[in-house]
Amino acid sequence: MLMEDSFVVAGIRIMDRIKEAGRTQQVLSKHAPVIQSRLGFHEVTEAVCSRVGLVVLHLRDAGSRWEALRDDLDKIGGIEVKVMTFNRSQP
Repeated sequence: MLMEDSFVVAGIRIMDRIKEAGRTQQVLSKHAPVIQSRLGFHEVTEAVCSRVGLVVLHLRDAGSRWEALRDDLDKIGGIEVKVMTFNRSQP
């Protein structure tokens, strides 16, 4: 459980953007109020556009709102979520 005085940086790896990006987008939109910033990218070359994507989220005052987002993300097959939690009270 996260404390209200913490913030979270989460990485979401989408194994198949074509298949899972739509569901992932729906979950992120549903939980937009907890998302402070978001960065998404995938490898693109002249020859290929990667099906694997990565989304980085910065969430503030996450607490139980982050847990609800994480629960919804966990219901999507084909993605992996990694999390770093920072305590605001420490320099």
